[in-house]
Amino acid sequence: MAPHRSAYFLLGVIYLGFVSLGLPDGTLGVAWPSIAAELQLPIGLAGAITIVVTLLSGISGFASGKIVARFRTGPVVLTSCALTGLALLAIAHAPGLAWLMLAAVPLGLGAGAVDAGLNGYVARHYSGRHMNWLHACWGVGATCGPLVMGQAVSLGHGWRGGYLVLGSVQLGLAALFLVTLPLWTRVPERTIAASLDGHADKHPTTPANSFAGWLSPALFALYAALELATGLWAASILVLGRGFTAERAAWCVAGFYGAITVGRILVGFIVERVGNRRVVAFGVALALAGAGAFAFAESPLLAAGSLGLIGLGFAPVYPGLMHEVPRRFAPDAAQTVIGRQSGAAYLGMAVLPAALGWLAQHALGGVVWVLVAGIVVLLLGIRRLDRMT
Repeated sequence: MAPHRSAYFLLGVIYLGFVSLGLPDGTLGVAWPSIAAELQLPIGLAGAITIVVTLLSGISGFASGKIVARFRTGPVVLTSCALTGLALLAIAHAPGLAWLMLAAVPLGLGAGAVDAGLNGYVARHYSGRHMNWLHACWGVGATCGPLVMGQAVSLGHGWRGGYLVLGSVQLGLAALFLVTLPLWTRVPERTIAASLDGHADKHPTTPANSFAGWLSPALFALYAALELATGLWAASILVLGRGFTAERAAWCVAGFYGAITVGRILVGFIVERVGNRRVVAFGVALALAGAGAFAFAESPLLAAGSLGLIGLGFAPVYPGLMHEVPRRFAPDAAQTVIGRQSGAAYLGMAVLPAALGWLAQHALGGVVWVLVAGIVVLLLGIRRLDRMT
């Protein structure tokens, strides 16, 4: 197969990989009421399982730089996808809590390695357009996973049937990765050209252990925490703080996630002309405007519109910052930094939303202003990183 054909065929496989990465996200929330009832578990244990998966994903992401450097991306992604598939099948057969917690280990380790490995490969081999569309594929998977589980439950197959389907899909994808394994070495790396913003060097030399090499992961932790916290607490703010019905609040939150997915598709069409850095800076500013509007949104229309603005603003941040890594850091540092960023994102998702839970119990309205302040810090941090690299 010719190199350019290999590149496009493999890109389709990578897109499917990110769809599969999103499939388990949100699925536990749909399945948990049935799981808790059948296994006679406290309803609150879902949070503990989620934290285990998230923390292990973070650890796997941090370690992925050295692992990918030794074994290459293709074999790492193949192994990680197989791990997540087996973990989902294990959940489908779980007789109790211990089994669920044990299955959470390969699920978390596999997800973190797939995330970091695919992000690093796309950042080195494909354009910013494809990086944005890659993360839009995650949104497709995150939407389809709960739908598959809900359908399985409604048709009488139960949560075990839902996890059997999801696990089988993951193992099928692992088989596809196995078949296409030779393609991963045939796609040439892209030349690191100067950024359209005028900041990137043609031969970046910033090392992984520089201040920038740790600032960038810290920004990922903050961004991921803000995204998850917005989706997690927006409905509570609207229902408990502003008197919305649960149905209206659900539509507003769905609009937030829909705006992220649609925004990433749209950004893919313009990012090559505008540049990652400009798109990301504009996105964070738009998210800040949306968060400010959400703080005062008393009507369903304004609430939905402000959450949509936050989602559109957030859309280019993760893929844009990820794709800039090879343009900021030395070639031997890029995968290490990408792994740190992926791991830090998981750790951020495990910490800030939970901390905001404590604040929500005492001052629910204060959650909005923490989100606003967090976006301001994110904007300032990205500007500092741009100046340094």
